[in-house]
Amino acid sequence: MNITNVVDAQKQYFKTGATLPISFRLAALKKLRKEITDQENAICEALHLDFKKPYFEAVITETSIILKELDEFISNLKSWSKTEKVTSSLLNFPSSAYIYKEPYGNTLVISPWNYPFQLAIAPLIGAVAAGNTVILKPSELTPHTANILSSIIAKVFDKGHVTVVQGDKNVSQELLSKVWDYVFFTGSVRVGTIVAKACAEHLTPVTLELGGKNPCIVHESAKIATTARRLVWGKFINAGQTCIAPDYILVHASIKKALVTALKKEIEAFYGSNPEQSPDFARISHKGNFERLSKMLKDSKLICGGTTNEEDLYISPTLLDEPALNSNAMETEIFGPILPIISYTTEEDIHKYVSHYHKPLSFYVFAEQKAFADKLLKKYSFGGGVKNDSIVHFVNKNLPFGGVGQSGMGAYHGKRSFETFSHKKSVVKRGTWIDIPLKYAPYKNKLKWIKSVLKWT
Repeated sequence: MNITNVVDAQKQYFKTGATLPISFRLAALKKLRKEITDQENAICEALHLDFKKPYFEAVITETSIILKELDEFISNLKSWSKTEKVTSSLLNFPSSAYIYKEPYGNTLVISPWNYPFQLAIAPLIGAVAAGNTVILKPSELTPHTANILSSIIAKVFDKGHVTVVQGDKNVSQELLSKVWDYVFFTGSVRVGTIVAKACAEHLTPVTLELGGKNPCIVHESAKIATTARRLVWGKFINAGQTCIAPDYILVHASIKKALVTALKKEIEAFYGSNPEQSPDFARISHKGNFERLSKMLKDSKLICGGTTNEEDLYISPTLLDEPALNSNAMETEIFGPILPIISYTTEEDIHKYVSHYHKPLSFYVFAEQKAFADKLLKKYSFGGGVKNDSIVHFVNKNLPFGGVGQSGMGAYHGKRSFETFSHKKSVVKRGTWIDIPLKYAPYKNKLKWIKSVLKWT
């Protein structure tokens, strides 16, 4: 595929104005929804072929989220797209003022391998709904999902409107060398830095959905059984390869033993005594991540788990006991089924760990003591957080999803996806039936009058 030709074709397509009518955008979204519905089994099969993702997880974390997002856009796109009339300035009297929502133009979406369907289509929906063209670059590390994405997009869209470009990092680099009107990237901080630099070359606006060391604080007032169950679900779904998964637990020393016992009990309840045989536990998506995670186990004290199978890219649900800050598991985001358990006794201990890292994408606190939870949720900066659960904030369409600092920039989901891919154009319409001369030269004897006017505006 000649990337230059593909990009040029989309530039020409956008110039025709074909994507501007709301009716055109709605028709495309409805067609996309039908195709995804028709292909849902094939999508789930592709995800299973790529990393043995359970069908249940494929539905609840990939296809169902996308279908609900499409429903939201189809129901609300007309109202979101309407021109907004805003209060006019007295300085412009007589006038009226408006905000127009217009597409940026030609957009690039680069999606990751951990949720290879959902995190490819979700930003694409926002871009299409806002009237842009889209080139989607899916991850080459989940090839079966990339292929079905390519098939679906080809059936739904004209190539000039939306197309999939497959390939390795060299293809991504070539795409990033082009001039775009907007870029949306989901992935690691390391690659996000590369994307940001490429966008800076052309002053291209960009959304970066990255990650970080997401802390989970468990207070002595927490309900241990419920906490353990919700943590095992949030951490080990998708084999821990979730950017908002709890990365490490800080648990009050007085309840550490009880929490560890409960966590081990829930792991077995979820996946049996041998999780490798469980149909409900996914595999590591690719060899590179498997090797990186395996190194974390070598210098760690295991509470449970630690079993690996390189041929099957399997790492068992694993709990680590009190790893040091300079250990492999605590230096970077884990992004796998490994969960460090660290005890604390004071809030200073909590601060030592949380402040050691950049602002995380997510923050979790389990506590029945309201004042403690509220204090921490207000004290620390993070992308999104939850009290008494983990990762569930992601599914609320009314909450913006995005990071802060090194965990990302920009946000999306629901209406905010439409806003992300829309330029808000300010327009003033002035009347001509009167033209007050106060602002025009010569300015002699006008200063006191203009100061009086400014006080009223």
